[in-house]
Amino acid sequence: MPADRPEAGSETVRLWSFTEDTLLENGEDDTLVAVTWWGEYELAHIAPQVRDSLDRMLLGPVSMDNLASSMPDAAGDWRGMLRKVLDRLAGSVVHSVGLSDGRGPVLSAIPVTQAPVFSAEPVPPGRLVKLSRFATMRPDDGALVVESPRARYRLALLRRPAVTVASSLAGPVTVERVAADSGLPEPVVADVVAFLVAAGVALVAGPGAEFAEDTDTDLAVWPPEDLMFHSRSRTWQKVGPLEPGGDRSGPEPPVLKLLPAGPVIPLHRPDPVTVGSDGASLTSLLEHDHSCPESTGRSLTAEQLGEFLFRAARVRSIGQAHLPGWPSHEASQRPYFSIGCLYELEIYLSVNRCVGLAPGIYHYDPLAHALAPVNDDPAALAALLDLAMIGAGGHRRPPVLLTITARLTRTAWVLGKAAYATTLVHVGCLQQILYLTGLAMGLSAHAVPVDAGDRVDRTLGLEWPAEVSVGECVLDLPG
Repeated sequence: MPADRPEAGSETVRLWSFTEDTLLENGEDDTLVAVTWWGEYELAHIAPQVRDSLDRMLLGPVSMDNLASSMPDAAGDWRGMLRKVLDRLAGSVVHSVGLSDGRGPVLSAIPVTQAPVFSAEPVPPGRLVKLSRFATMRPDDGALVVESPRARYRLALLRRPAVTVASSLAGPVTVERVAADSGLPEPVVADVVAFLVAAGVALVAGPGAEFAEDTDTDLAVWPPEDLMFHSRSRTWQKVGPLEPGGDRSGPEPPVLKLLPAGPVIPLHRPDPVTVGSDGASLTSLLEHDHSCPESTGRSLTAEQLGEFLFRAARVRSIGQAHLPGWPSHEASQRPYFSIGCLYELEIYLSVNRCVGLAPGIYHYDPLAHALAPVNDDPAALAALLDLAMIGAGGHRRPPVLLTITARLTRTAWVLGKAAYATTLVHVGCLQQILYLTGLAMGLSAHAVPVDAGDRVDRTLGLEWPAEVSVGECVLDLPG
């Protein structure tokens, strides 16, 4: 990021350009087709002068004055025509501001919604301004990027004046105070602040110095990180690598976790059809209360544990599957639902009381239907069981704790940024199957909230963040 002297270029210039993924193609007659991240737009009756302006915007930021200098006197109201086109293509138009020194934009507002409105109106003199509590700042491709889940644009801070101004808005402050403290010309500060506000990452206080965001009860329930996760996982925004369809240049992630060679413990395989003894219907199972009872202190058996895992989580078969519009991939079939049969979830068992199986921590191999020991440290086992006991609100350690982990590469190569949100859906599906299977077998299987920190990752030997823990379930005998 080049240094900028405060006195260098006290005047600012508004610039316009298209996002890098925008293409313009000629249609029939005077029709122009804009191919964008959001879809294709057919633009009819486009005058040659407007077409020339759009072509120049494809090459990079350009000012209206520079466009005007290339227009013939008879061009008519080309500015009005151009603005109508840009309004329609708002989701692909980048707004920038530069200094009069000709060294390019100071900052750029890049759209992240399909039809945003960008109105960089000056902030009234003396009015307080601050960054939204939802705004975050991070490096990206040589620039500092400011973004917010509430914003219609993300801001690329390309030169030092923009970085200085943005970092000055951690608390309420006026444009005049930022200019005085930073030594930057006030017009430059005012335009940078106007861009931050127009993009939605900064807020302007009302006449009474109050910020609407601070008193919004609907926003109050959202931590910033949760709202950002929600907004990014529900839409496939073009803001970085791993878009839908992901990076498939490397090998396909394996269907099953590759385990080191070592001893395994085969599990009991029951009759796939006969479950339980009372012939309970699905409706009757669903009508049971979903409470988490106090642990009875009784022991499970290895046969019960084997049947439970066989019915709820084993691999039934391996073959080809595909998502609509994407090439086929190797997949597996299991009792619970997974989008595209990707099945990125893994199950680890912390065994406390189980007749026929030694206490310890095991990984479940769903294809071999077997357990592989991963940690025989009694202290590590006790720590996980204590977490489960506290999470269940009980006073006894459960016989067995199931820890669910996820190999994100398995889903990210297909689903991009939606991978983790999809994993949480899969966890819910698996938890429900665990609950119903346990109920049908006369067992108690309940999800428990565990404050894992990094203890679970270390105890299970996970290669974080390639594999992360995402949920827990206690397995017990009802009282």
